[in-house]
Amino acid sequence: MIIQHLDSLASKTIVLASGSPRRREILQKIGLQLTILPSEFEENLDPCSYSHPSEFVMATAHKKADEVAKRLVSSVSAPDLIIGADTCVTLSGQVYGKPKDHEDAFHMLNKFSGKGHDVLTGVCLLVRKEMDWKEISFCETTTVQFAKLSSETIKSYIATGEPFDKAGGYGIQGLGGTLVEAIHGDYYNVMGFPLHRFCFHLAKIMAELVP
Repeated sequence: MIIQHLDSLASKTIVLASGSPRRREILQKIGLQLTILPSEFEENLDPCSYSHPSEFVMATAHKKADEVAKRLVSSVSAPDLIIGADTCVTLSGQVYGKPKDHEDAFHMLNKFSGKGHDVLTGVCLLVRKEMDWKEISFCETTTVQFAKLSSETIKSYIATGEPFDKAGGYGIQGLGGTLVEAIHGDYYNVMGFPLHRFCFHLAKIMAELVP
């Protein structure tokens, strides 16, 4: 794992191509020194054009990281690593992103009520290789089982405002955690970043980060 590499990583320039406070929090908790540079990529890919939602989130994560890499290509000191990520929720083949409004949030949460759904996060790591980038991409899936929710519970949760910047319309780390009966897989993936899988890949590429 990366625990033994944290001292070396402290001297590296790592860019998180996301404005998500949850992704920032997860990565900072393990001691990574981050530069936050949210991607300006317009998230307009059509999930229906991909054979599986995992391909959709990995493609979006790549676009986010690549947009930041292109902005920094002429930088005097290019970063050692750029991290892009994208999360979606799926149920019965339907892909759910962030709710557009109260009605959309209610529709999502009502669909999840009493059922299990999958949270998928695609991650794209761009590792600096002289004048180019080496890409490592992966997708992590966590299954979340919701309790049976009444309409009153859903409406009260939406009224807190918590659902609106989160894929699937809930935050497991906040009040949304009260809606969840069980999860199978990486808890941090439901927050928006698969920490264990990321650390596995980062440990493998440390040889390329260390001079």
